[in-house]
Amino acid sequence: MSRRGTAEEKTRKYDPIYRNRLVNMLVNRILKHGKKSLAYQILYRAMKRVQQKKKMNPLSVLREAIRQITPRIAVKTRRKKNGSARQVPIEIGSRQGKILAIRWLLEAARTRPGRNMALKLSSELMDALKGKGAAIRKKEETRRMAEANRAFAHFR
Repeated sequence: MSRRGTAEEKTRKYDPIYRNRLVNMLVNRILKHGKKSLAYQILYRAMKRVQQKKKMNPLSVLREAIRQITPRIAVKTRRKKNGSARQVPIEIGSRQGKILAIRWLLEAARTRPGRNMALKLSSELMDALKGKGAAIRKKEETRRMAEANRAFAHFR
């Protein structure tokens, strides 16, 4: 029996500054080796930089960036009886889409060149807001894959 708790329990709480679940979800995904205070520092520095650059509420920028990245459709591998695999397009719910968007955003930020994670995260947020960047590219790639495999939609 797992004693670590479910993902839902972790995201149920709010962060201390913005009082927002989305921020807390993002912090829990940034988290490495249990260093939550460091994850908060990274996110708050990134939000501060976004606020200085855009002159907007950083929380609304974050929400809009996540909304831009959130996929509506994805592909899932299904195996047939003969052993062949098919990429079947499936629709994604809003919660799972948000989780994928956060994962893609952080993955894109981590692969950017540079050393400062707060800088990389803020740059990726601003790029996502403009409709470009690696996270948006990942969303488009997933959508194209689903469109290409539309013939297998009946395998759901």
